[in-house]
Amino acid sequence: MTTLFFSAAAHRSLLAGAALAACSLLSVGHVQAQTATQTQGKWPERAVTFIVPFPPGGPVDSTARLTTQPLAQLWSVATPIENKAGAGGILGAQAAAKAPADGYHFFFAAIHHSVLPSLKKNLSYDIEKDFVPVGLAARFPIVLVVNPSLPVKSVAELIAYAKANPGKLSFSSSGTGGGTHLAGELFNSMAGTTIQHIPYKGSAPAMQDLVGGQVQVMFADGPSALPFVKSGKIRALGVGNPEPSAFFPGVPTIAGAGLPGYEAYSWTGVVAPAGTSQAVVERVNADLVRVLKDPKTAESLMAAGAEPMPGSPAEFKAFIAHEIAKWGDIIRKANIKVDD
Repeated sequence: MTTLFFSAAAHRSLLAGAALAACSLLSVGHVQAQTATQTQGKWPERAVTFIVPFPPGGPVDSTARLTTQPLAQLWSVATPIENKAGAGGILGAQAAAKAPADGYHFFFAAIHHSVLPSLKKNLSYDIEKDFVPVGLAARFPIVLVVNPSLPVKSVAELIAYAKANPGKLSFSSSGTGGGTHLAGELFNSMAGTTIQHIPYKGSAPAMQDLVGGQVQVMFADGPSALPFVKSGKIRALGVGNPEPSAFFPGVPTIAGAGLPGYEAYSWTGVVAPAGTSQAVVERVNADLVRVLKDPKTAESLMAAGAEPMPGSPAEFKAFIAHEIAKWGDIIRKANIKVDD
């Protein structure tokens, strides 16, 4: 009897102890969760800096300013833009990769940073390893345009004409290895054409010679082409977007007008230095998506030639990897070289 009584008492004691321990664990867990929530809730406590790798006034800079201004209002802190231009976006990326991973430094990466790994052998940063994706911000359409003297009025007709007249057509671009150059090389690769590339130092002279007839074709960035399309000085055959662009109403996609699967456009998105808190990354992504979906911000971006492209960090990570592989393949096939 004594032994049975002792076991029952011990059992009751163990149950009481377990219950007390469980309560203690729940209490500790609650405190930890509350502390984590409070820590995340305190962010941001000071200015959040965004590095832009290009000079003021360009499409990436404009997108950065139009999205960070409403973010500043949401966060009640300043969101200064630091323009660190040079070397085709490399200098800005270098500075951003070395920035503290403290949740107060972010970087507006662009299509250039998915192309550079295949063009430059000795980059001092790795766009995939040295950064964590936050979210895609905007897309800038690339439009296939021709001089009106060229006897083609569709993508299919251009392909047929180029094949019937090998070596007679040339396309201008803003420079070797840039988005408009690679868009043309992608076209050649997929269509089996040999339209010769003529590089220029910027979009303006490249467009000027297209209008003047010195070159016949151009894969132009949307904003620079739009006024010439409207005036009839050049003819738009198709856009590189996967769907029609609001900037060029009535103009089909290149993919749907003769070259299935074709897709080429410029873009920019936000990344943070590797090691940045995942909680902060998710917070910035959520607020970036909120801003991009706001009608007022979307209207401002569209007016500046940018199409809002809200999405998740995971989607942006997959997108960057796809862009690196896609353009790397084209660079190798076209044997594109740039001076280091």
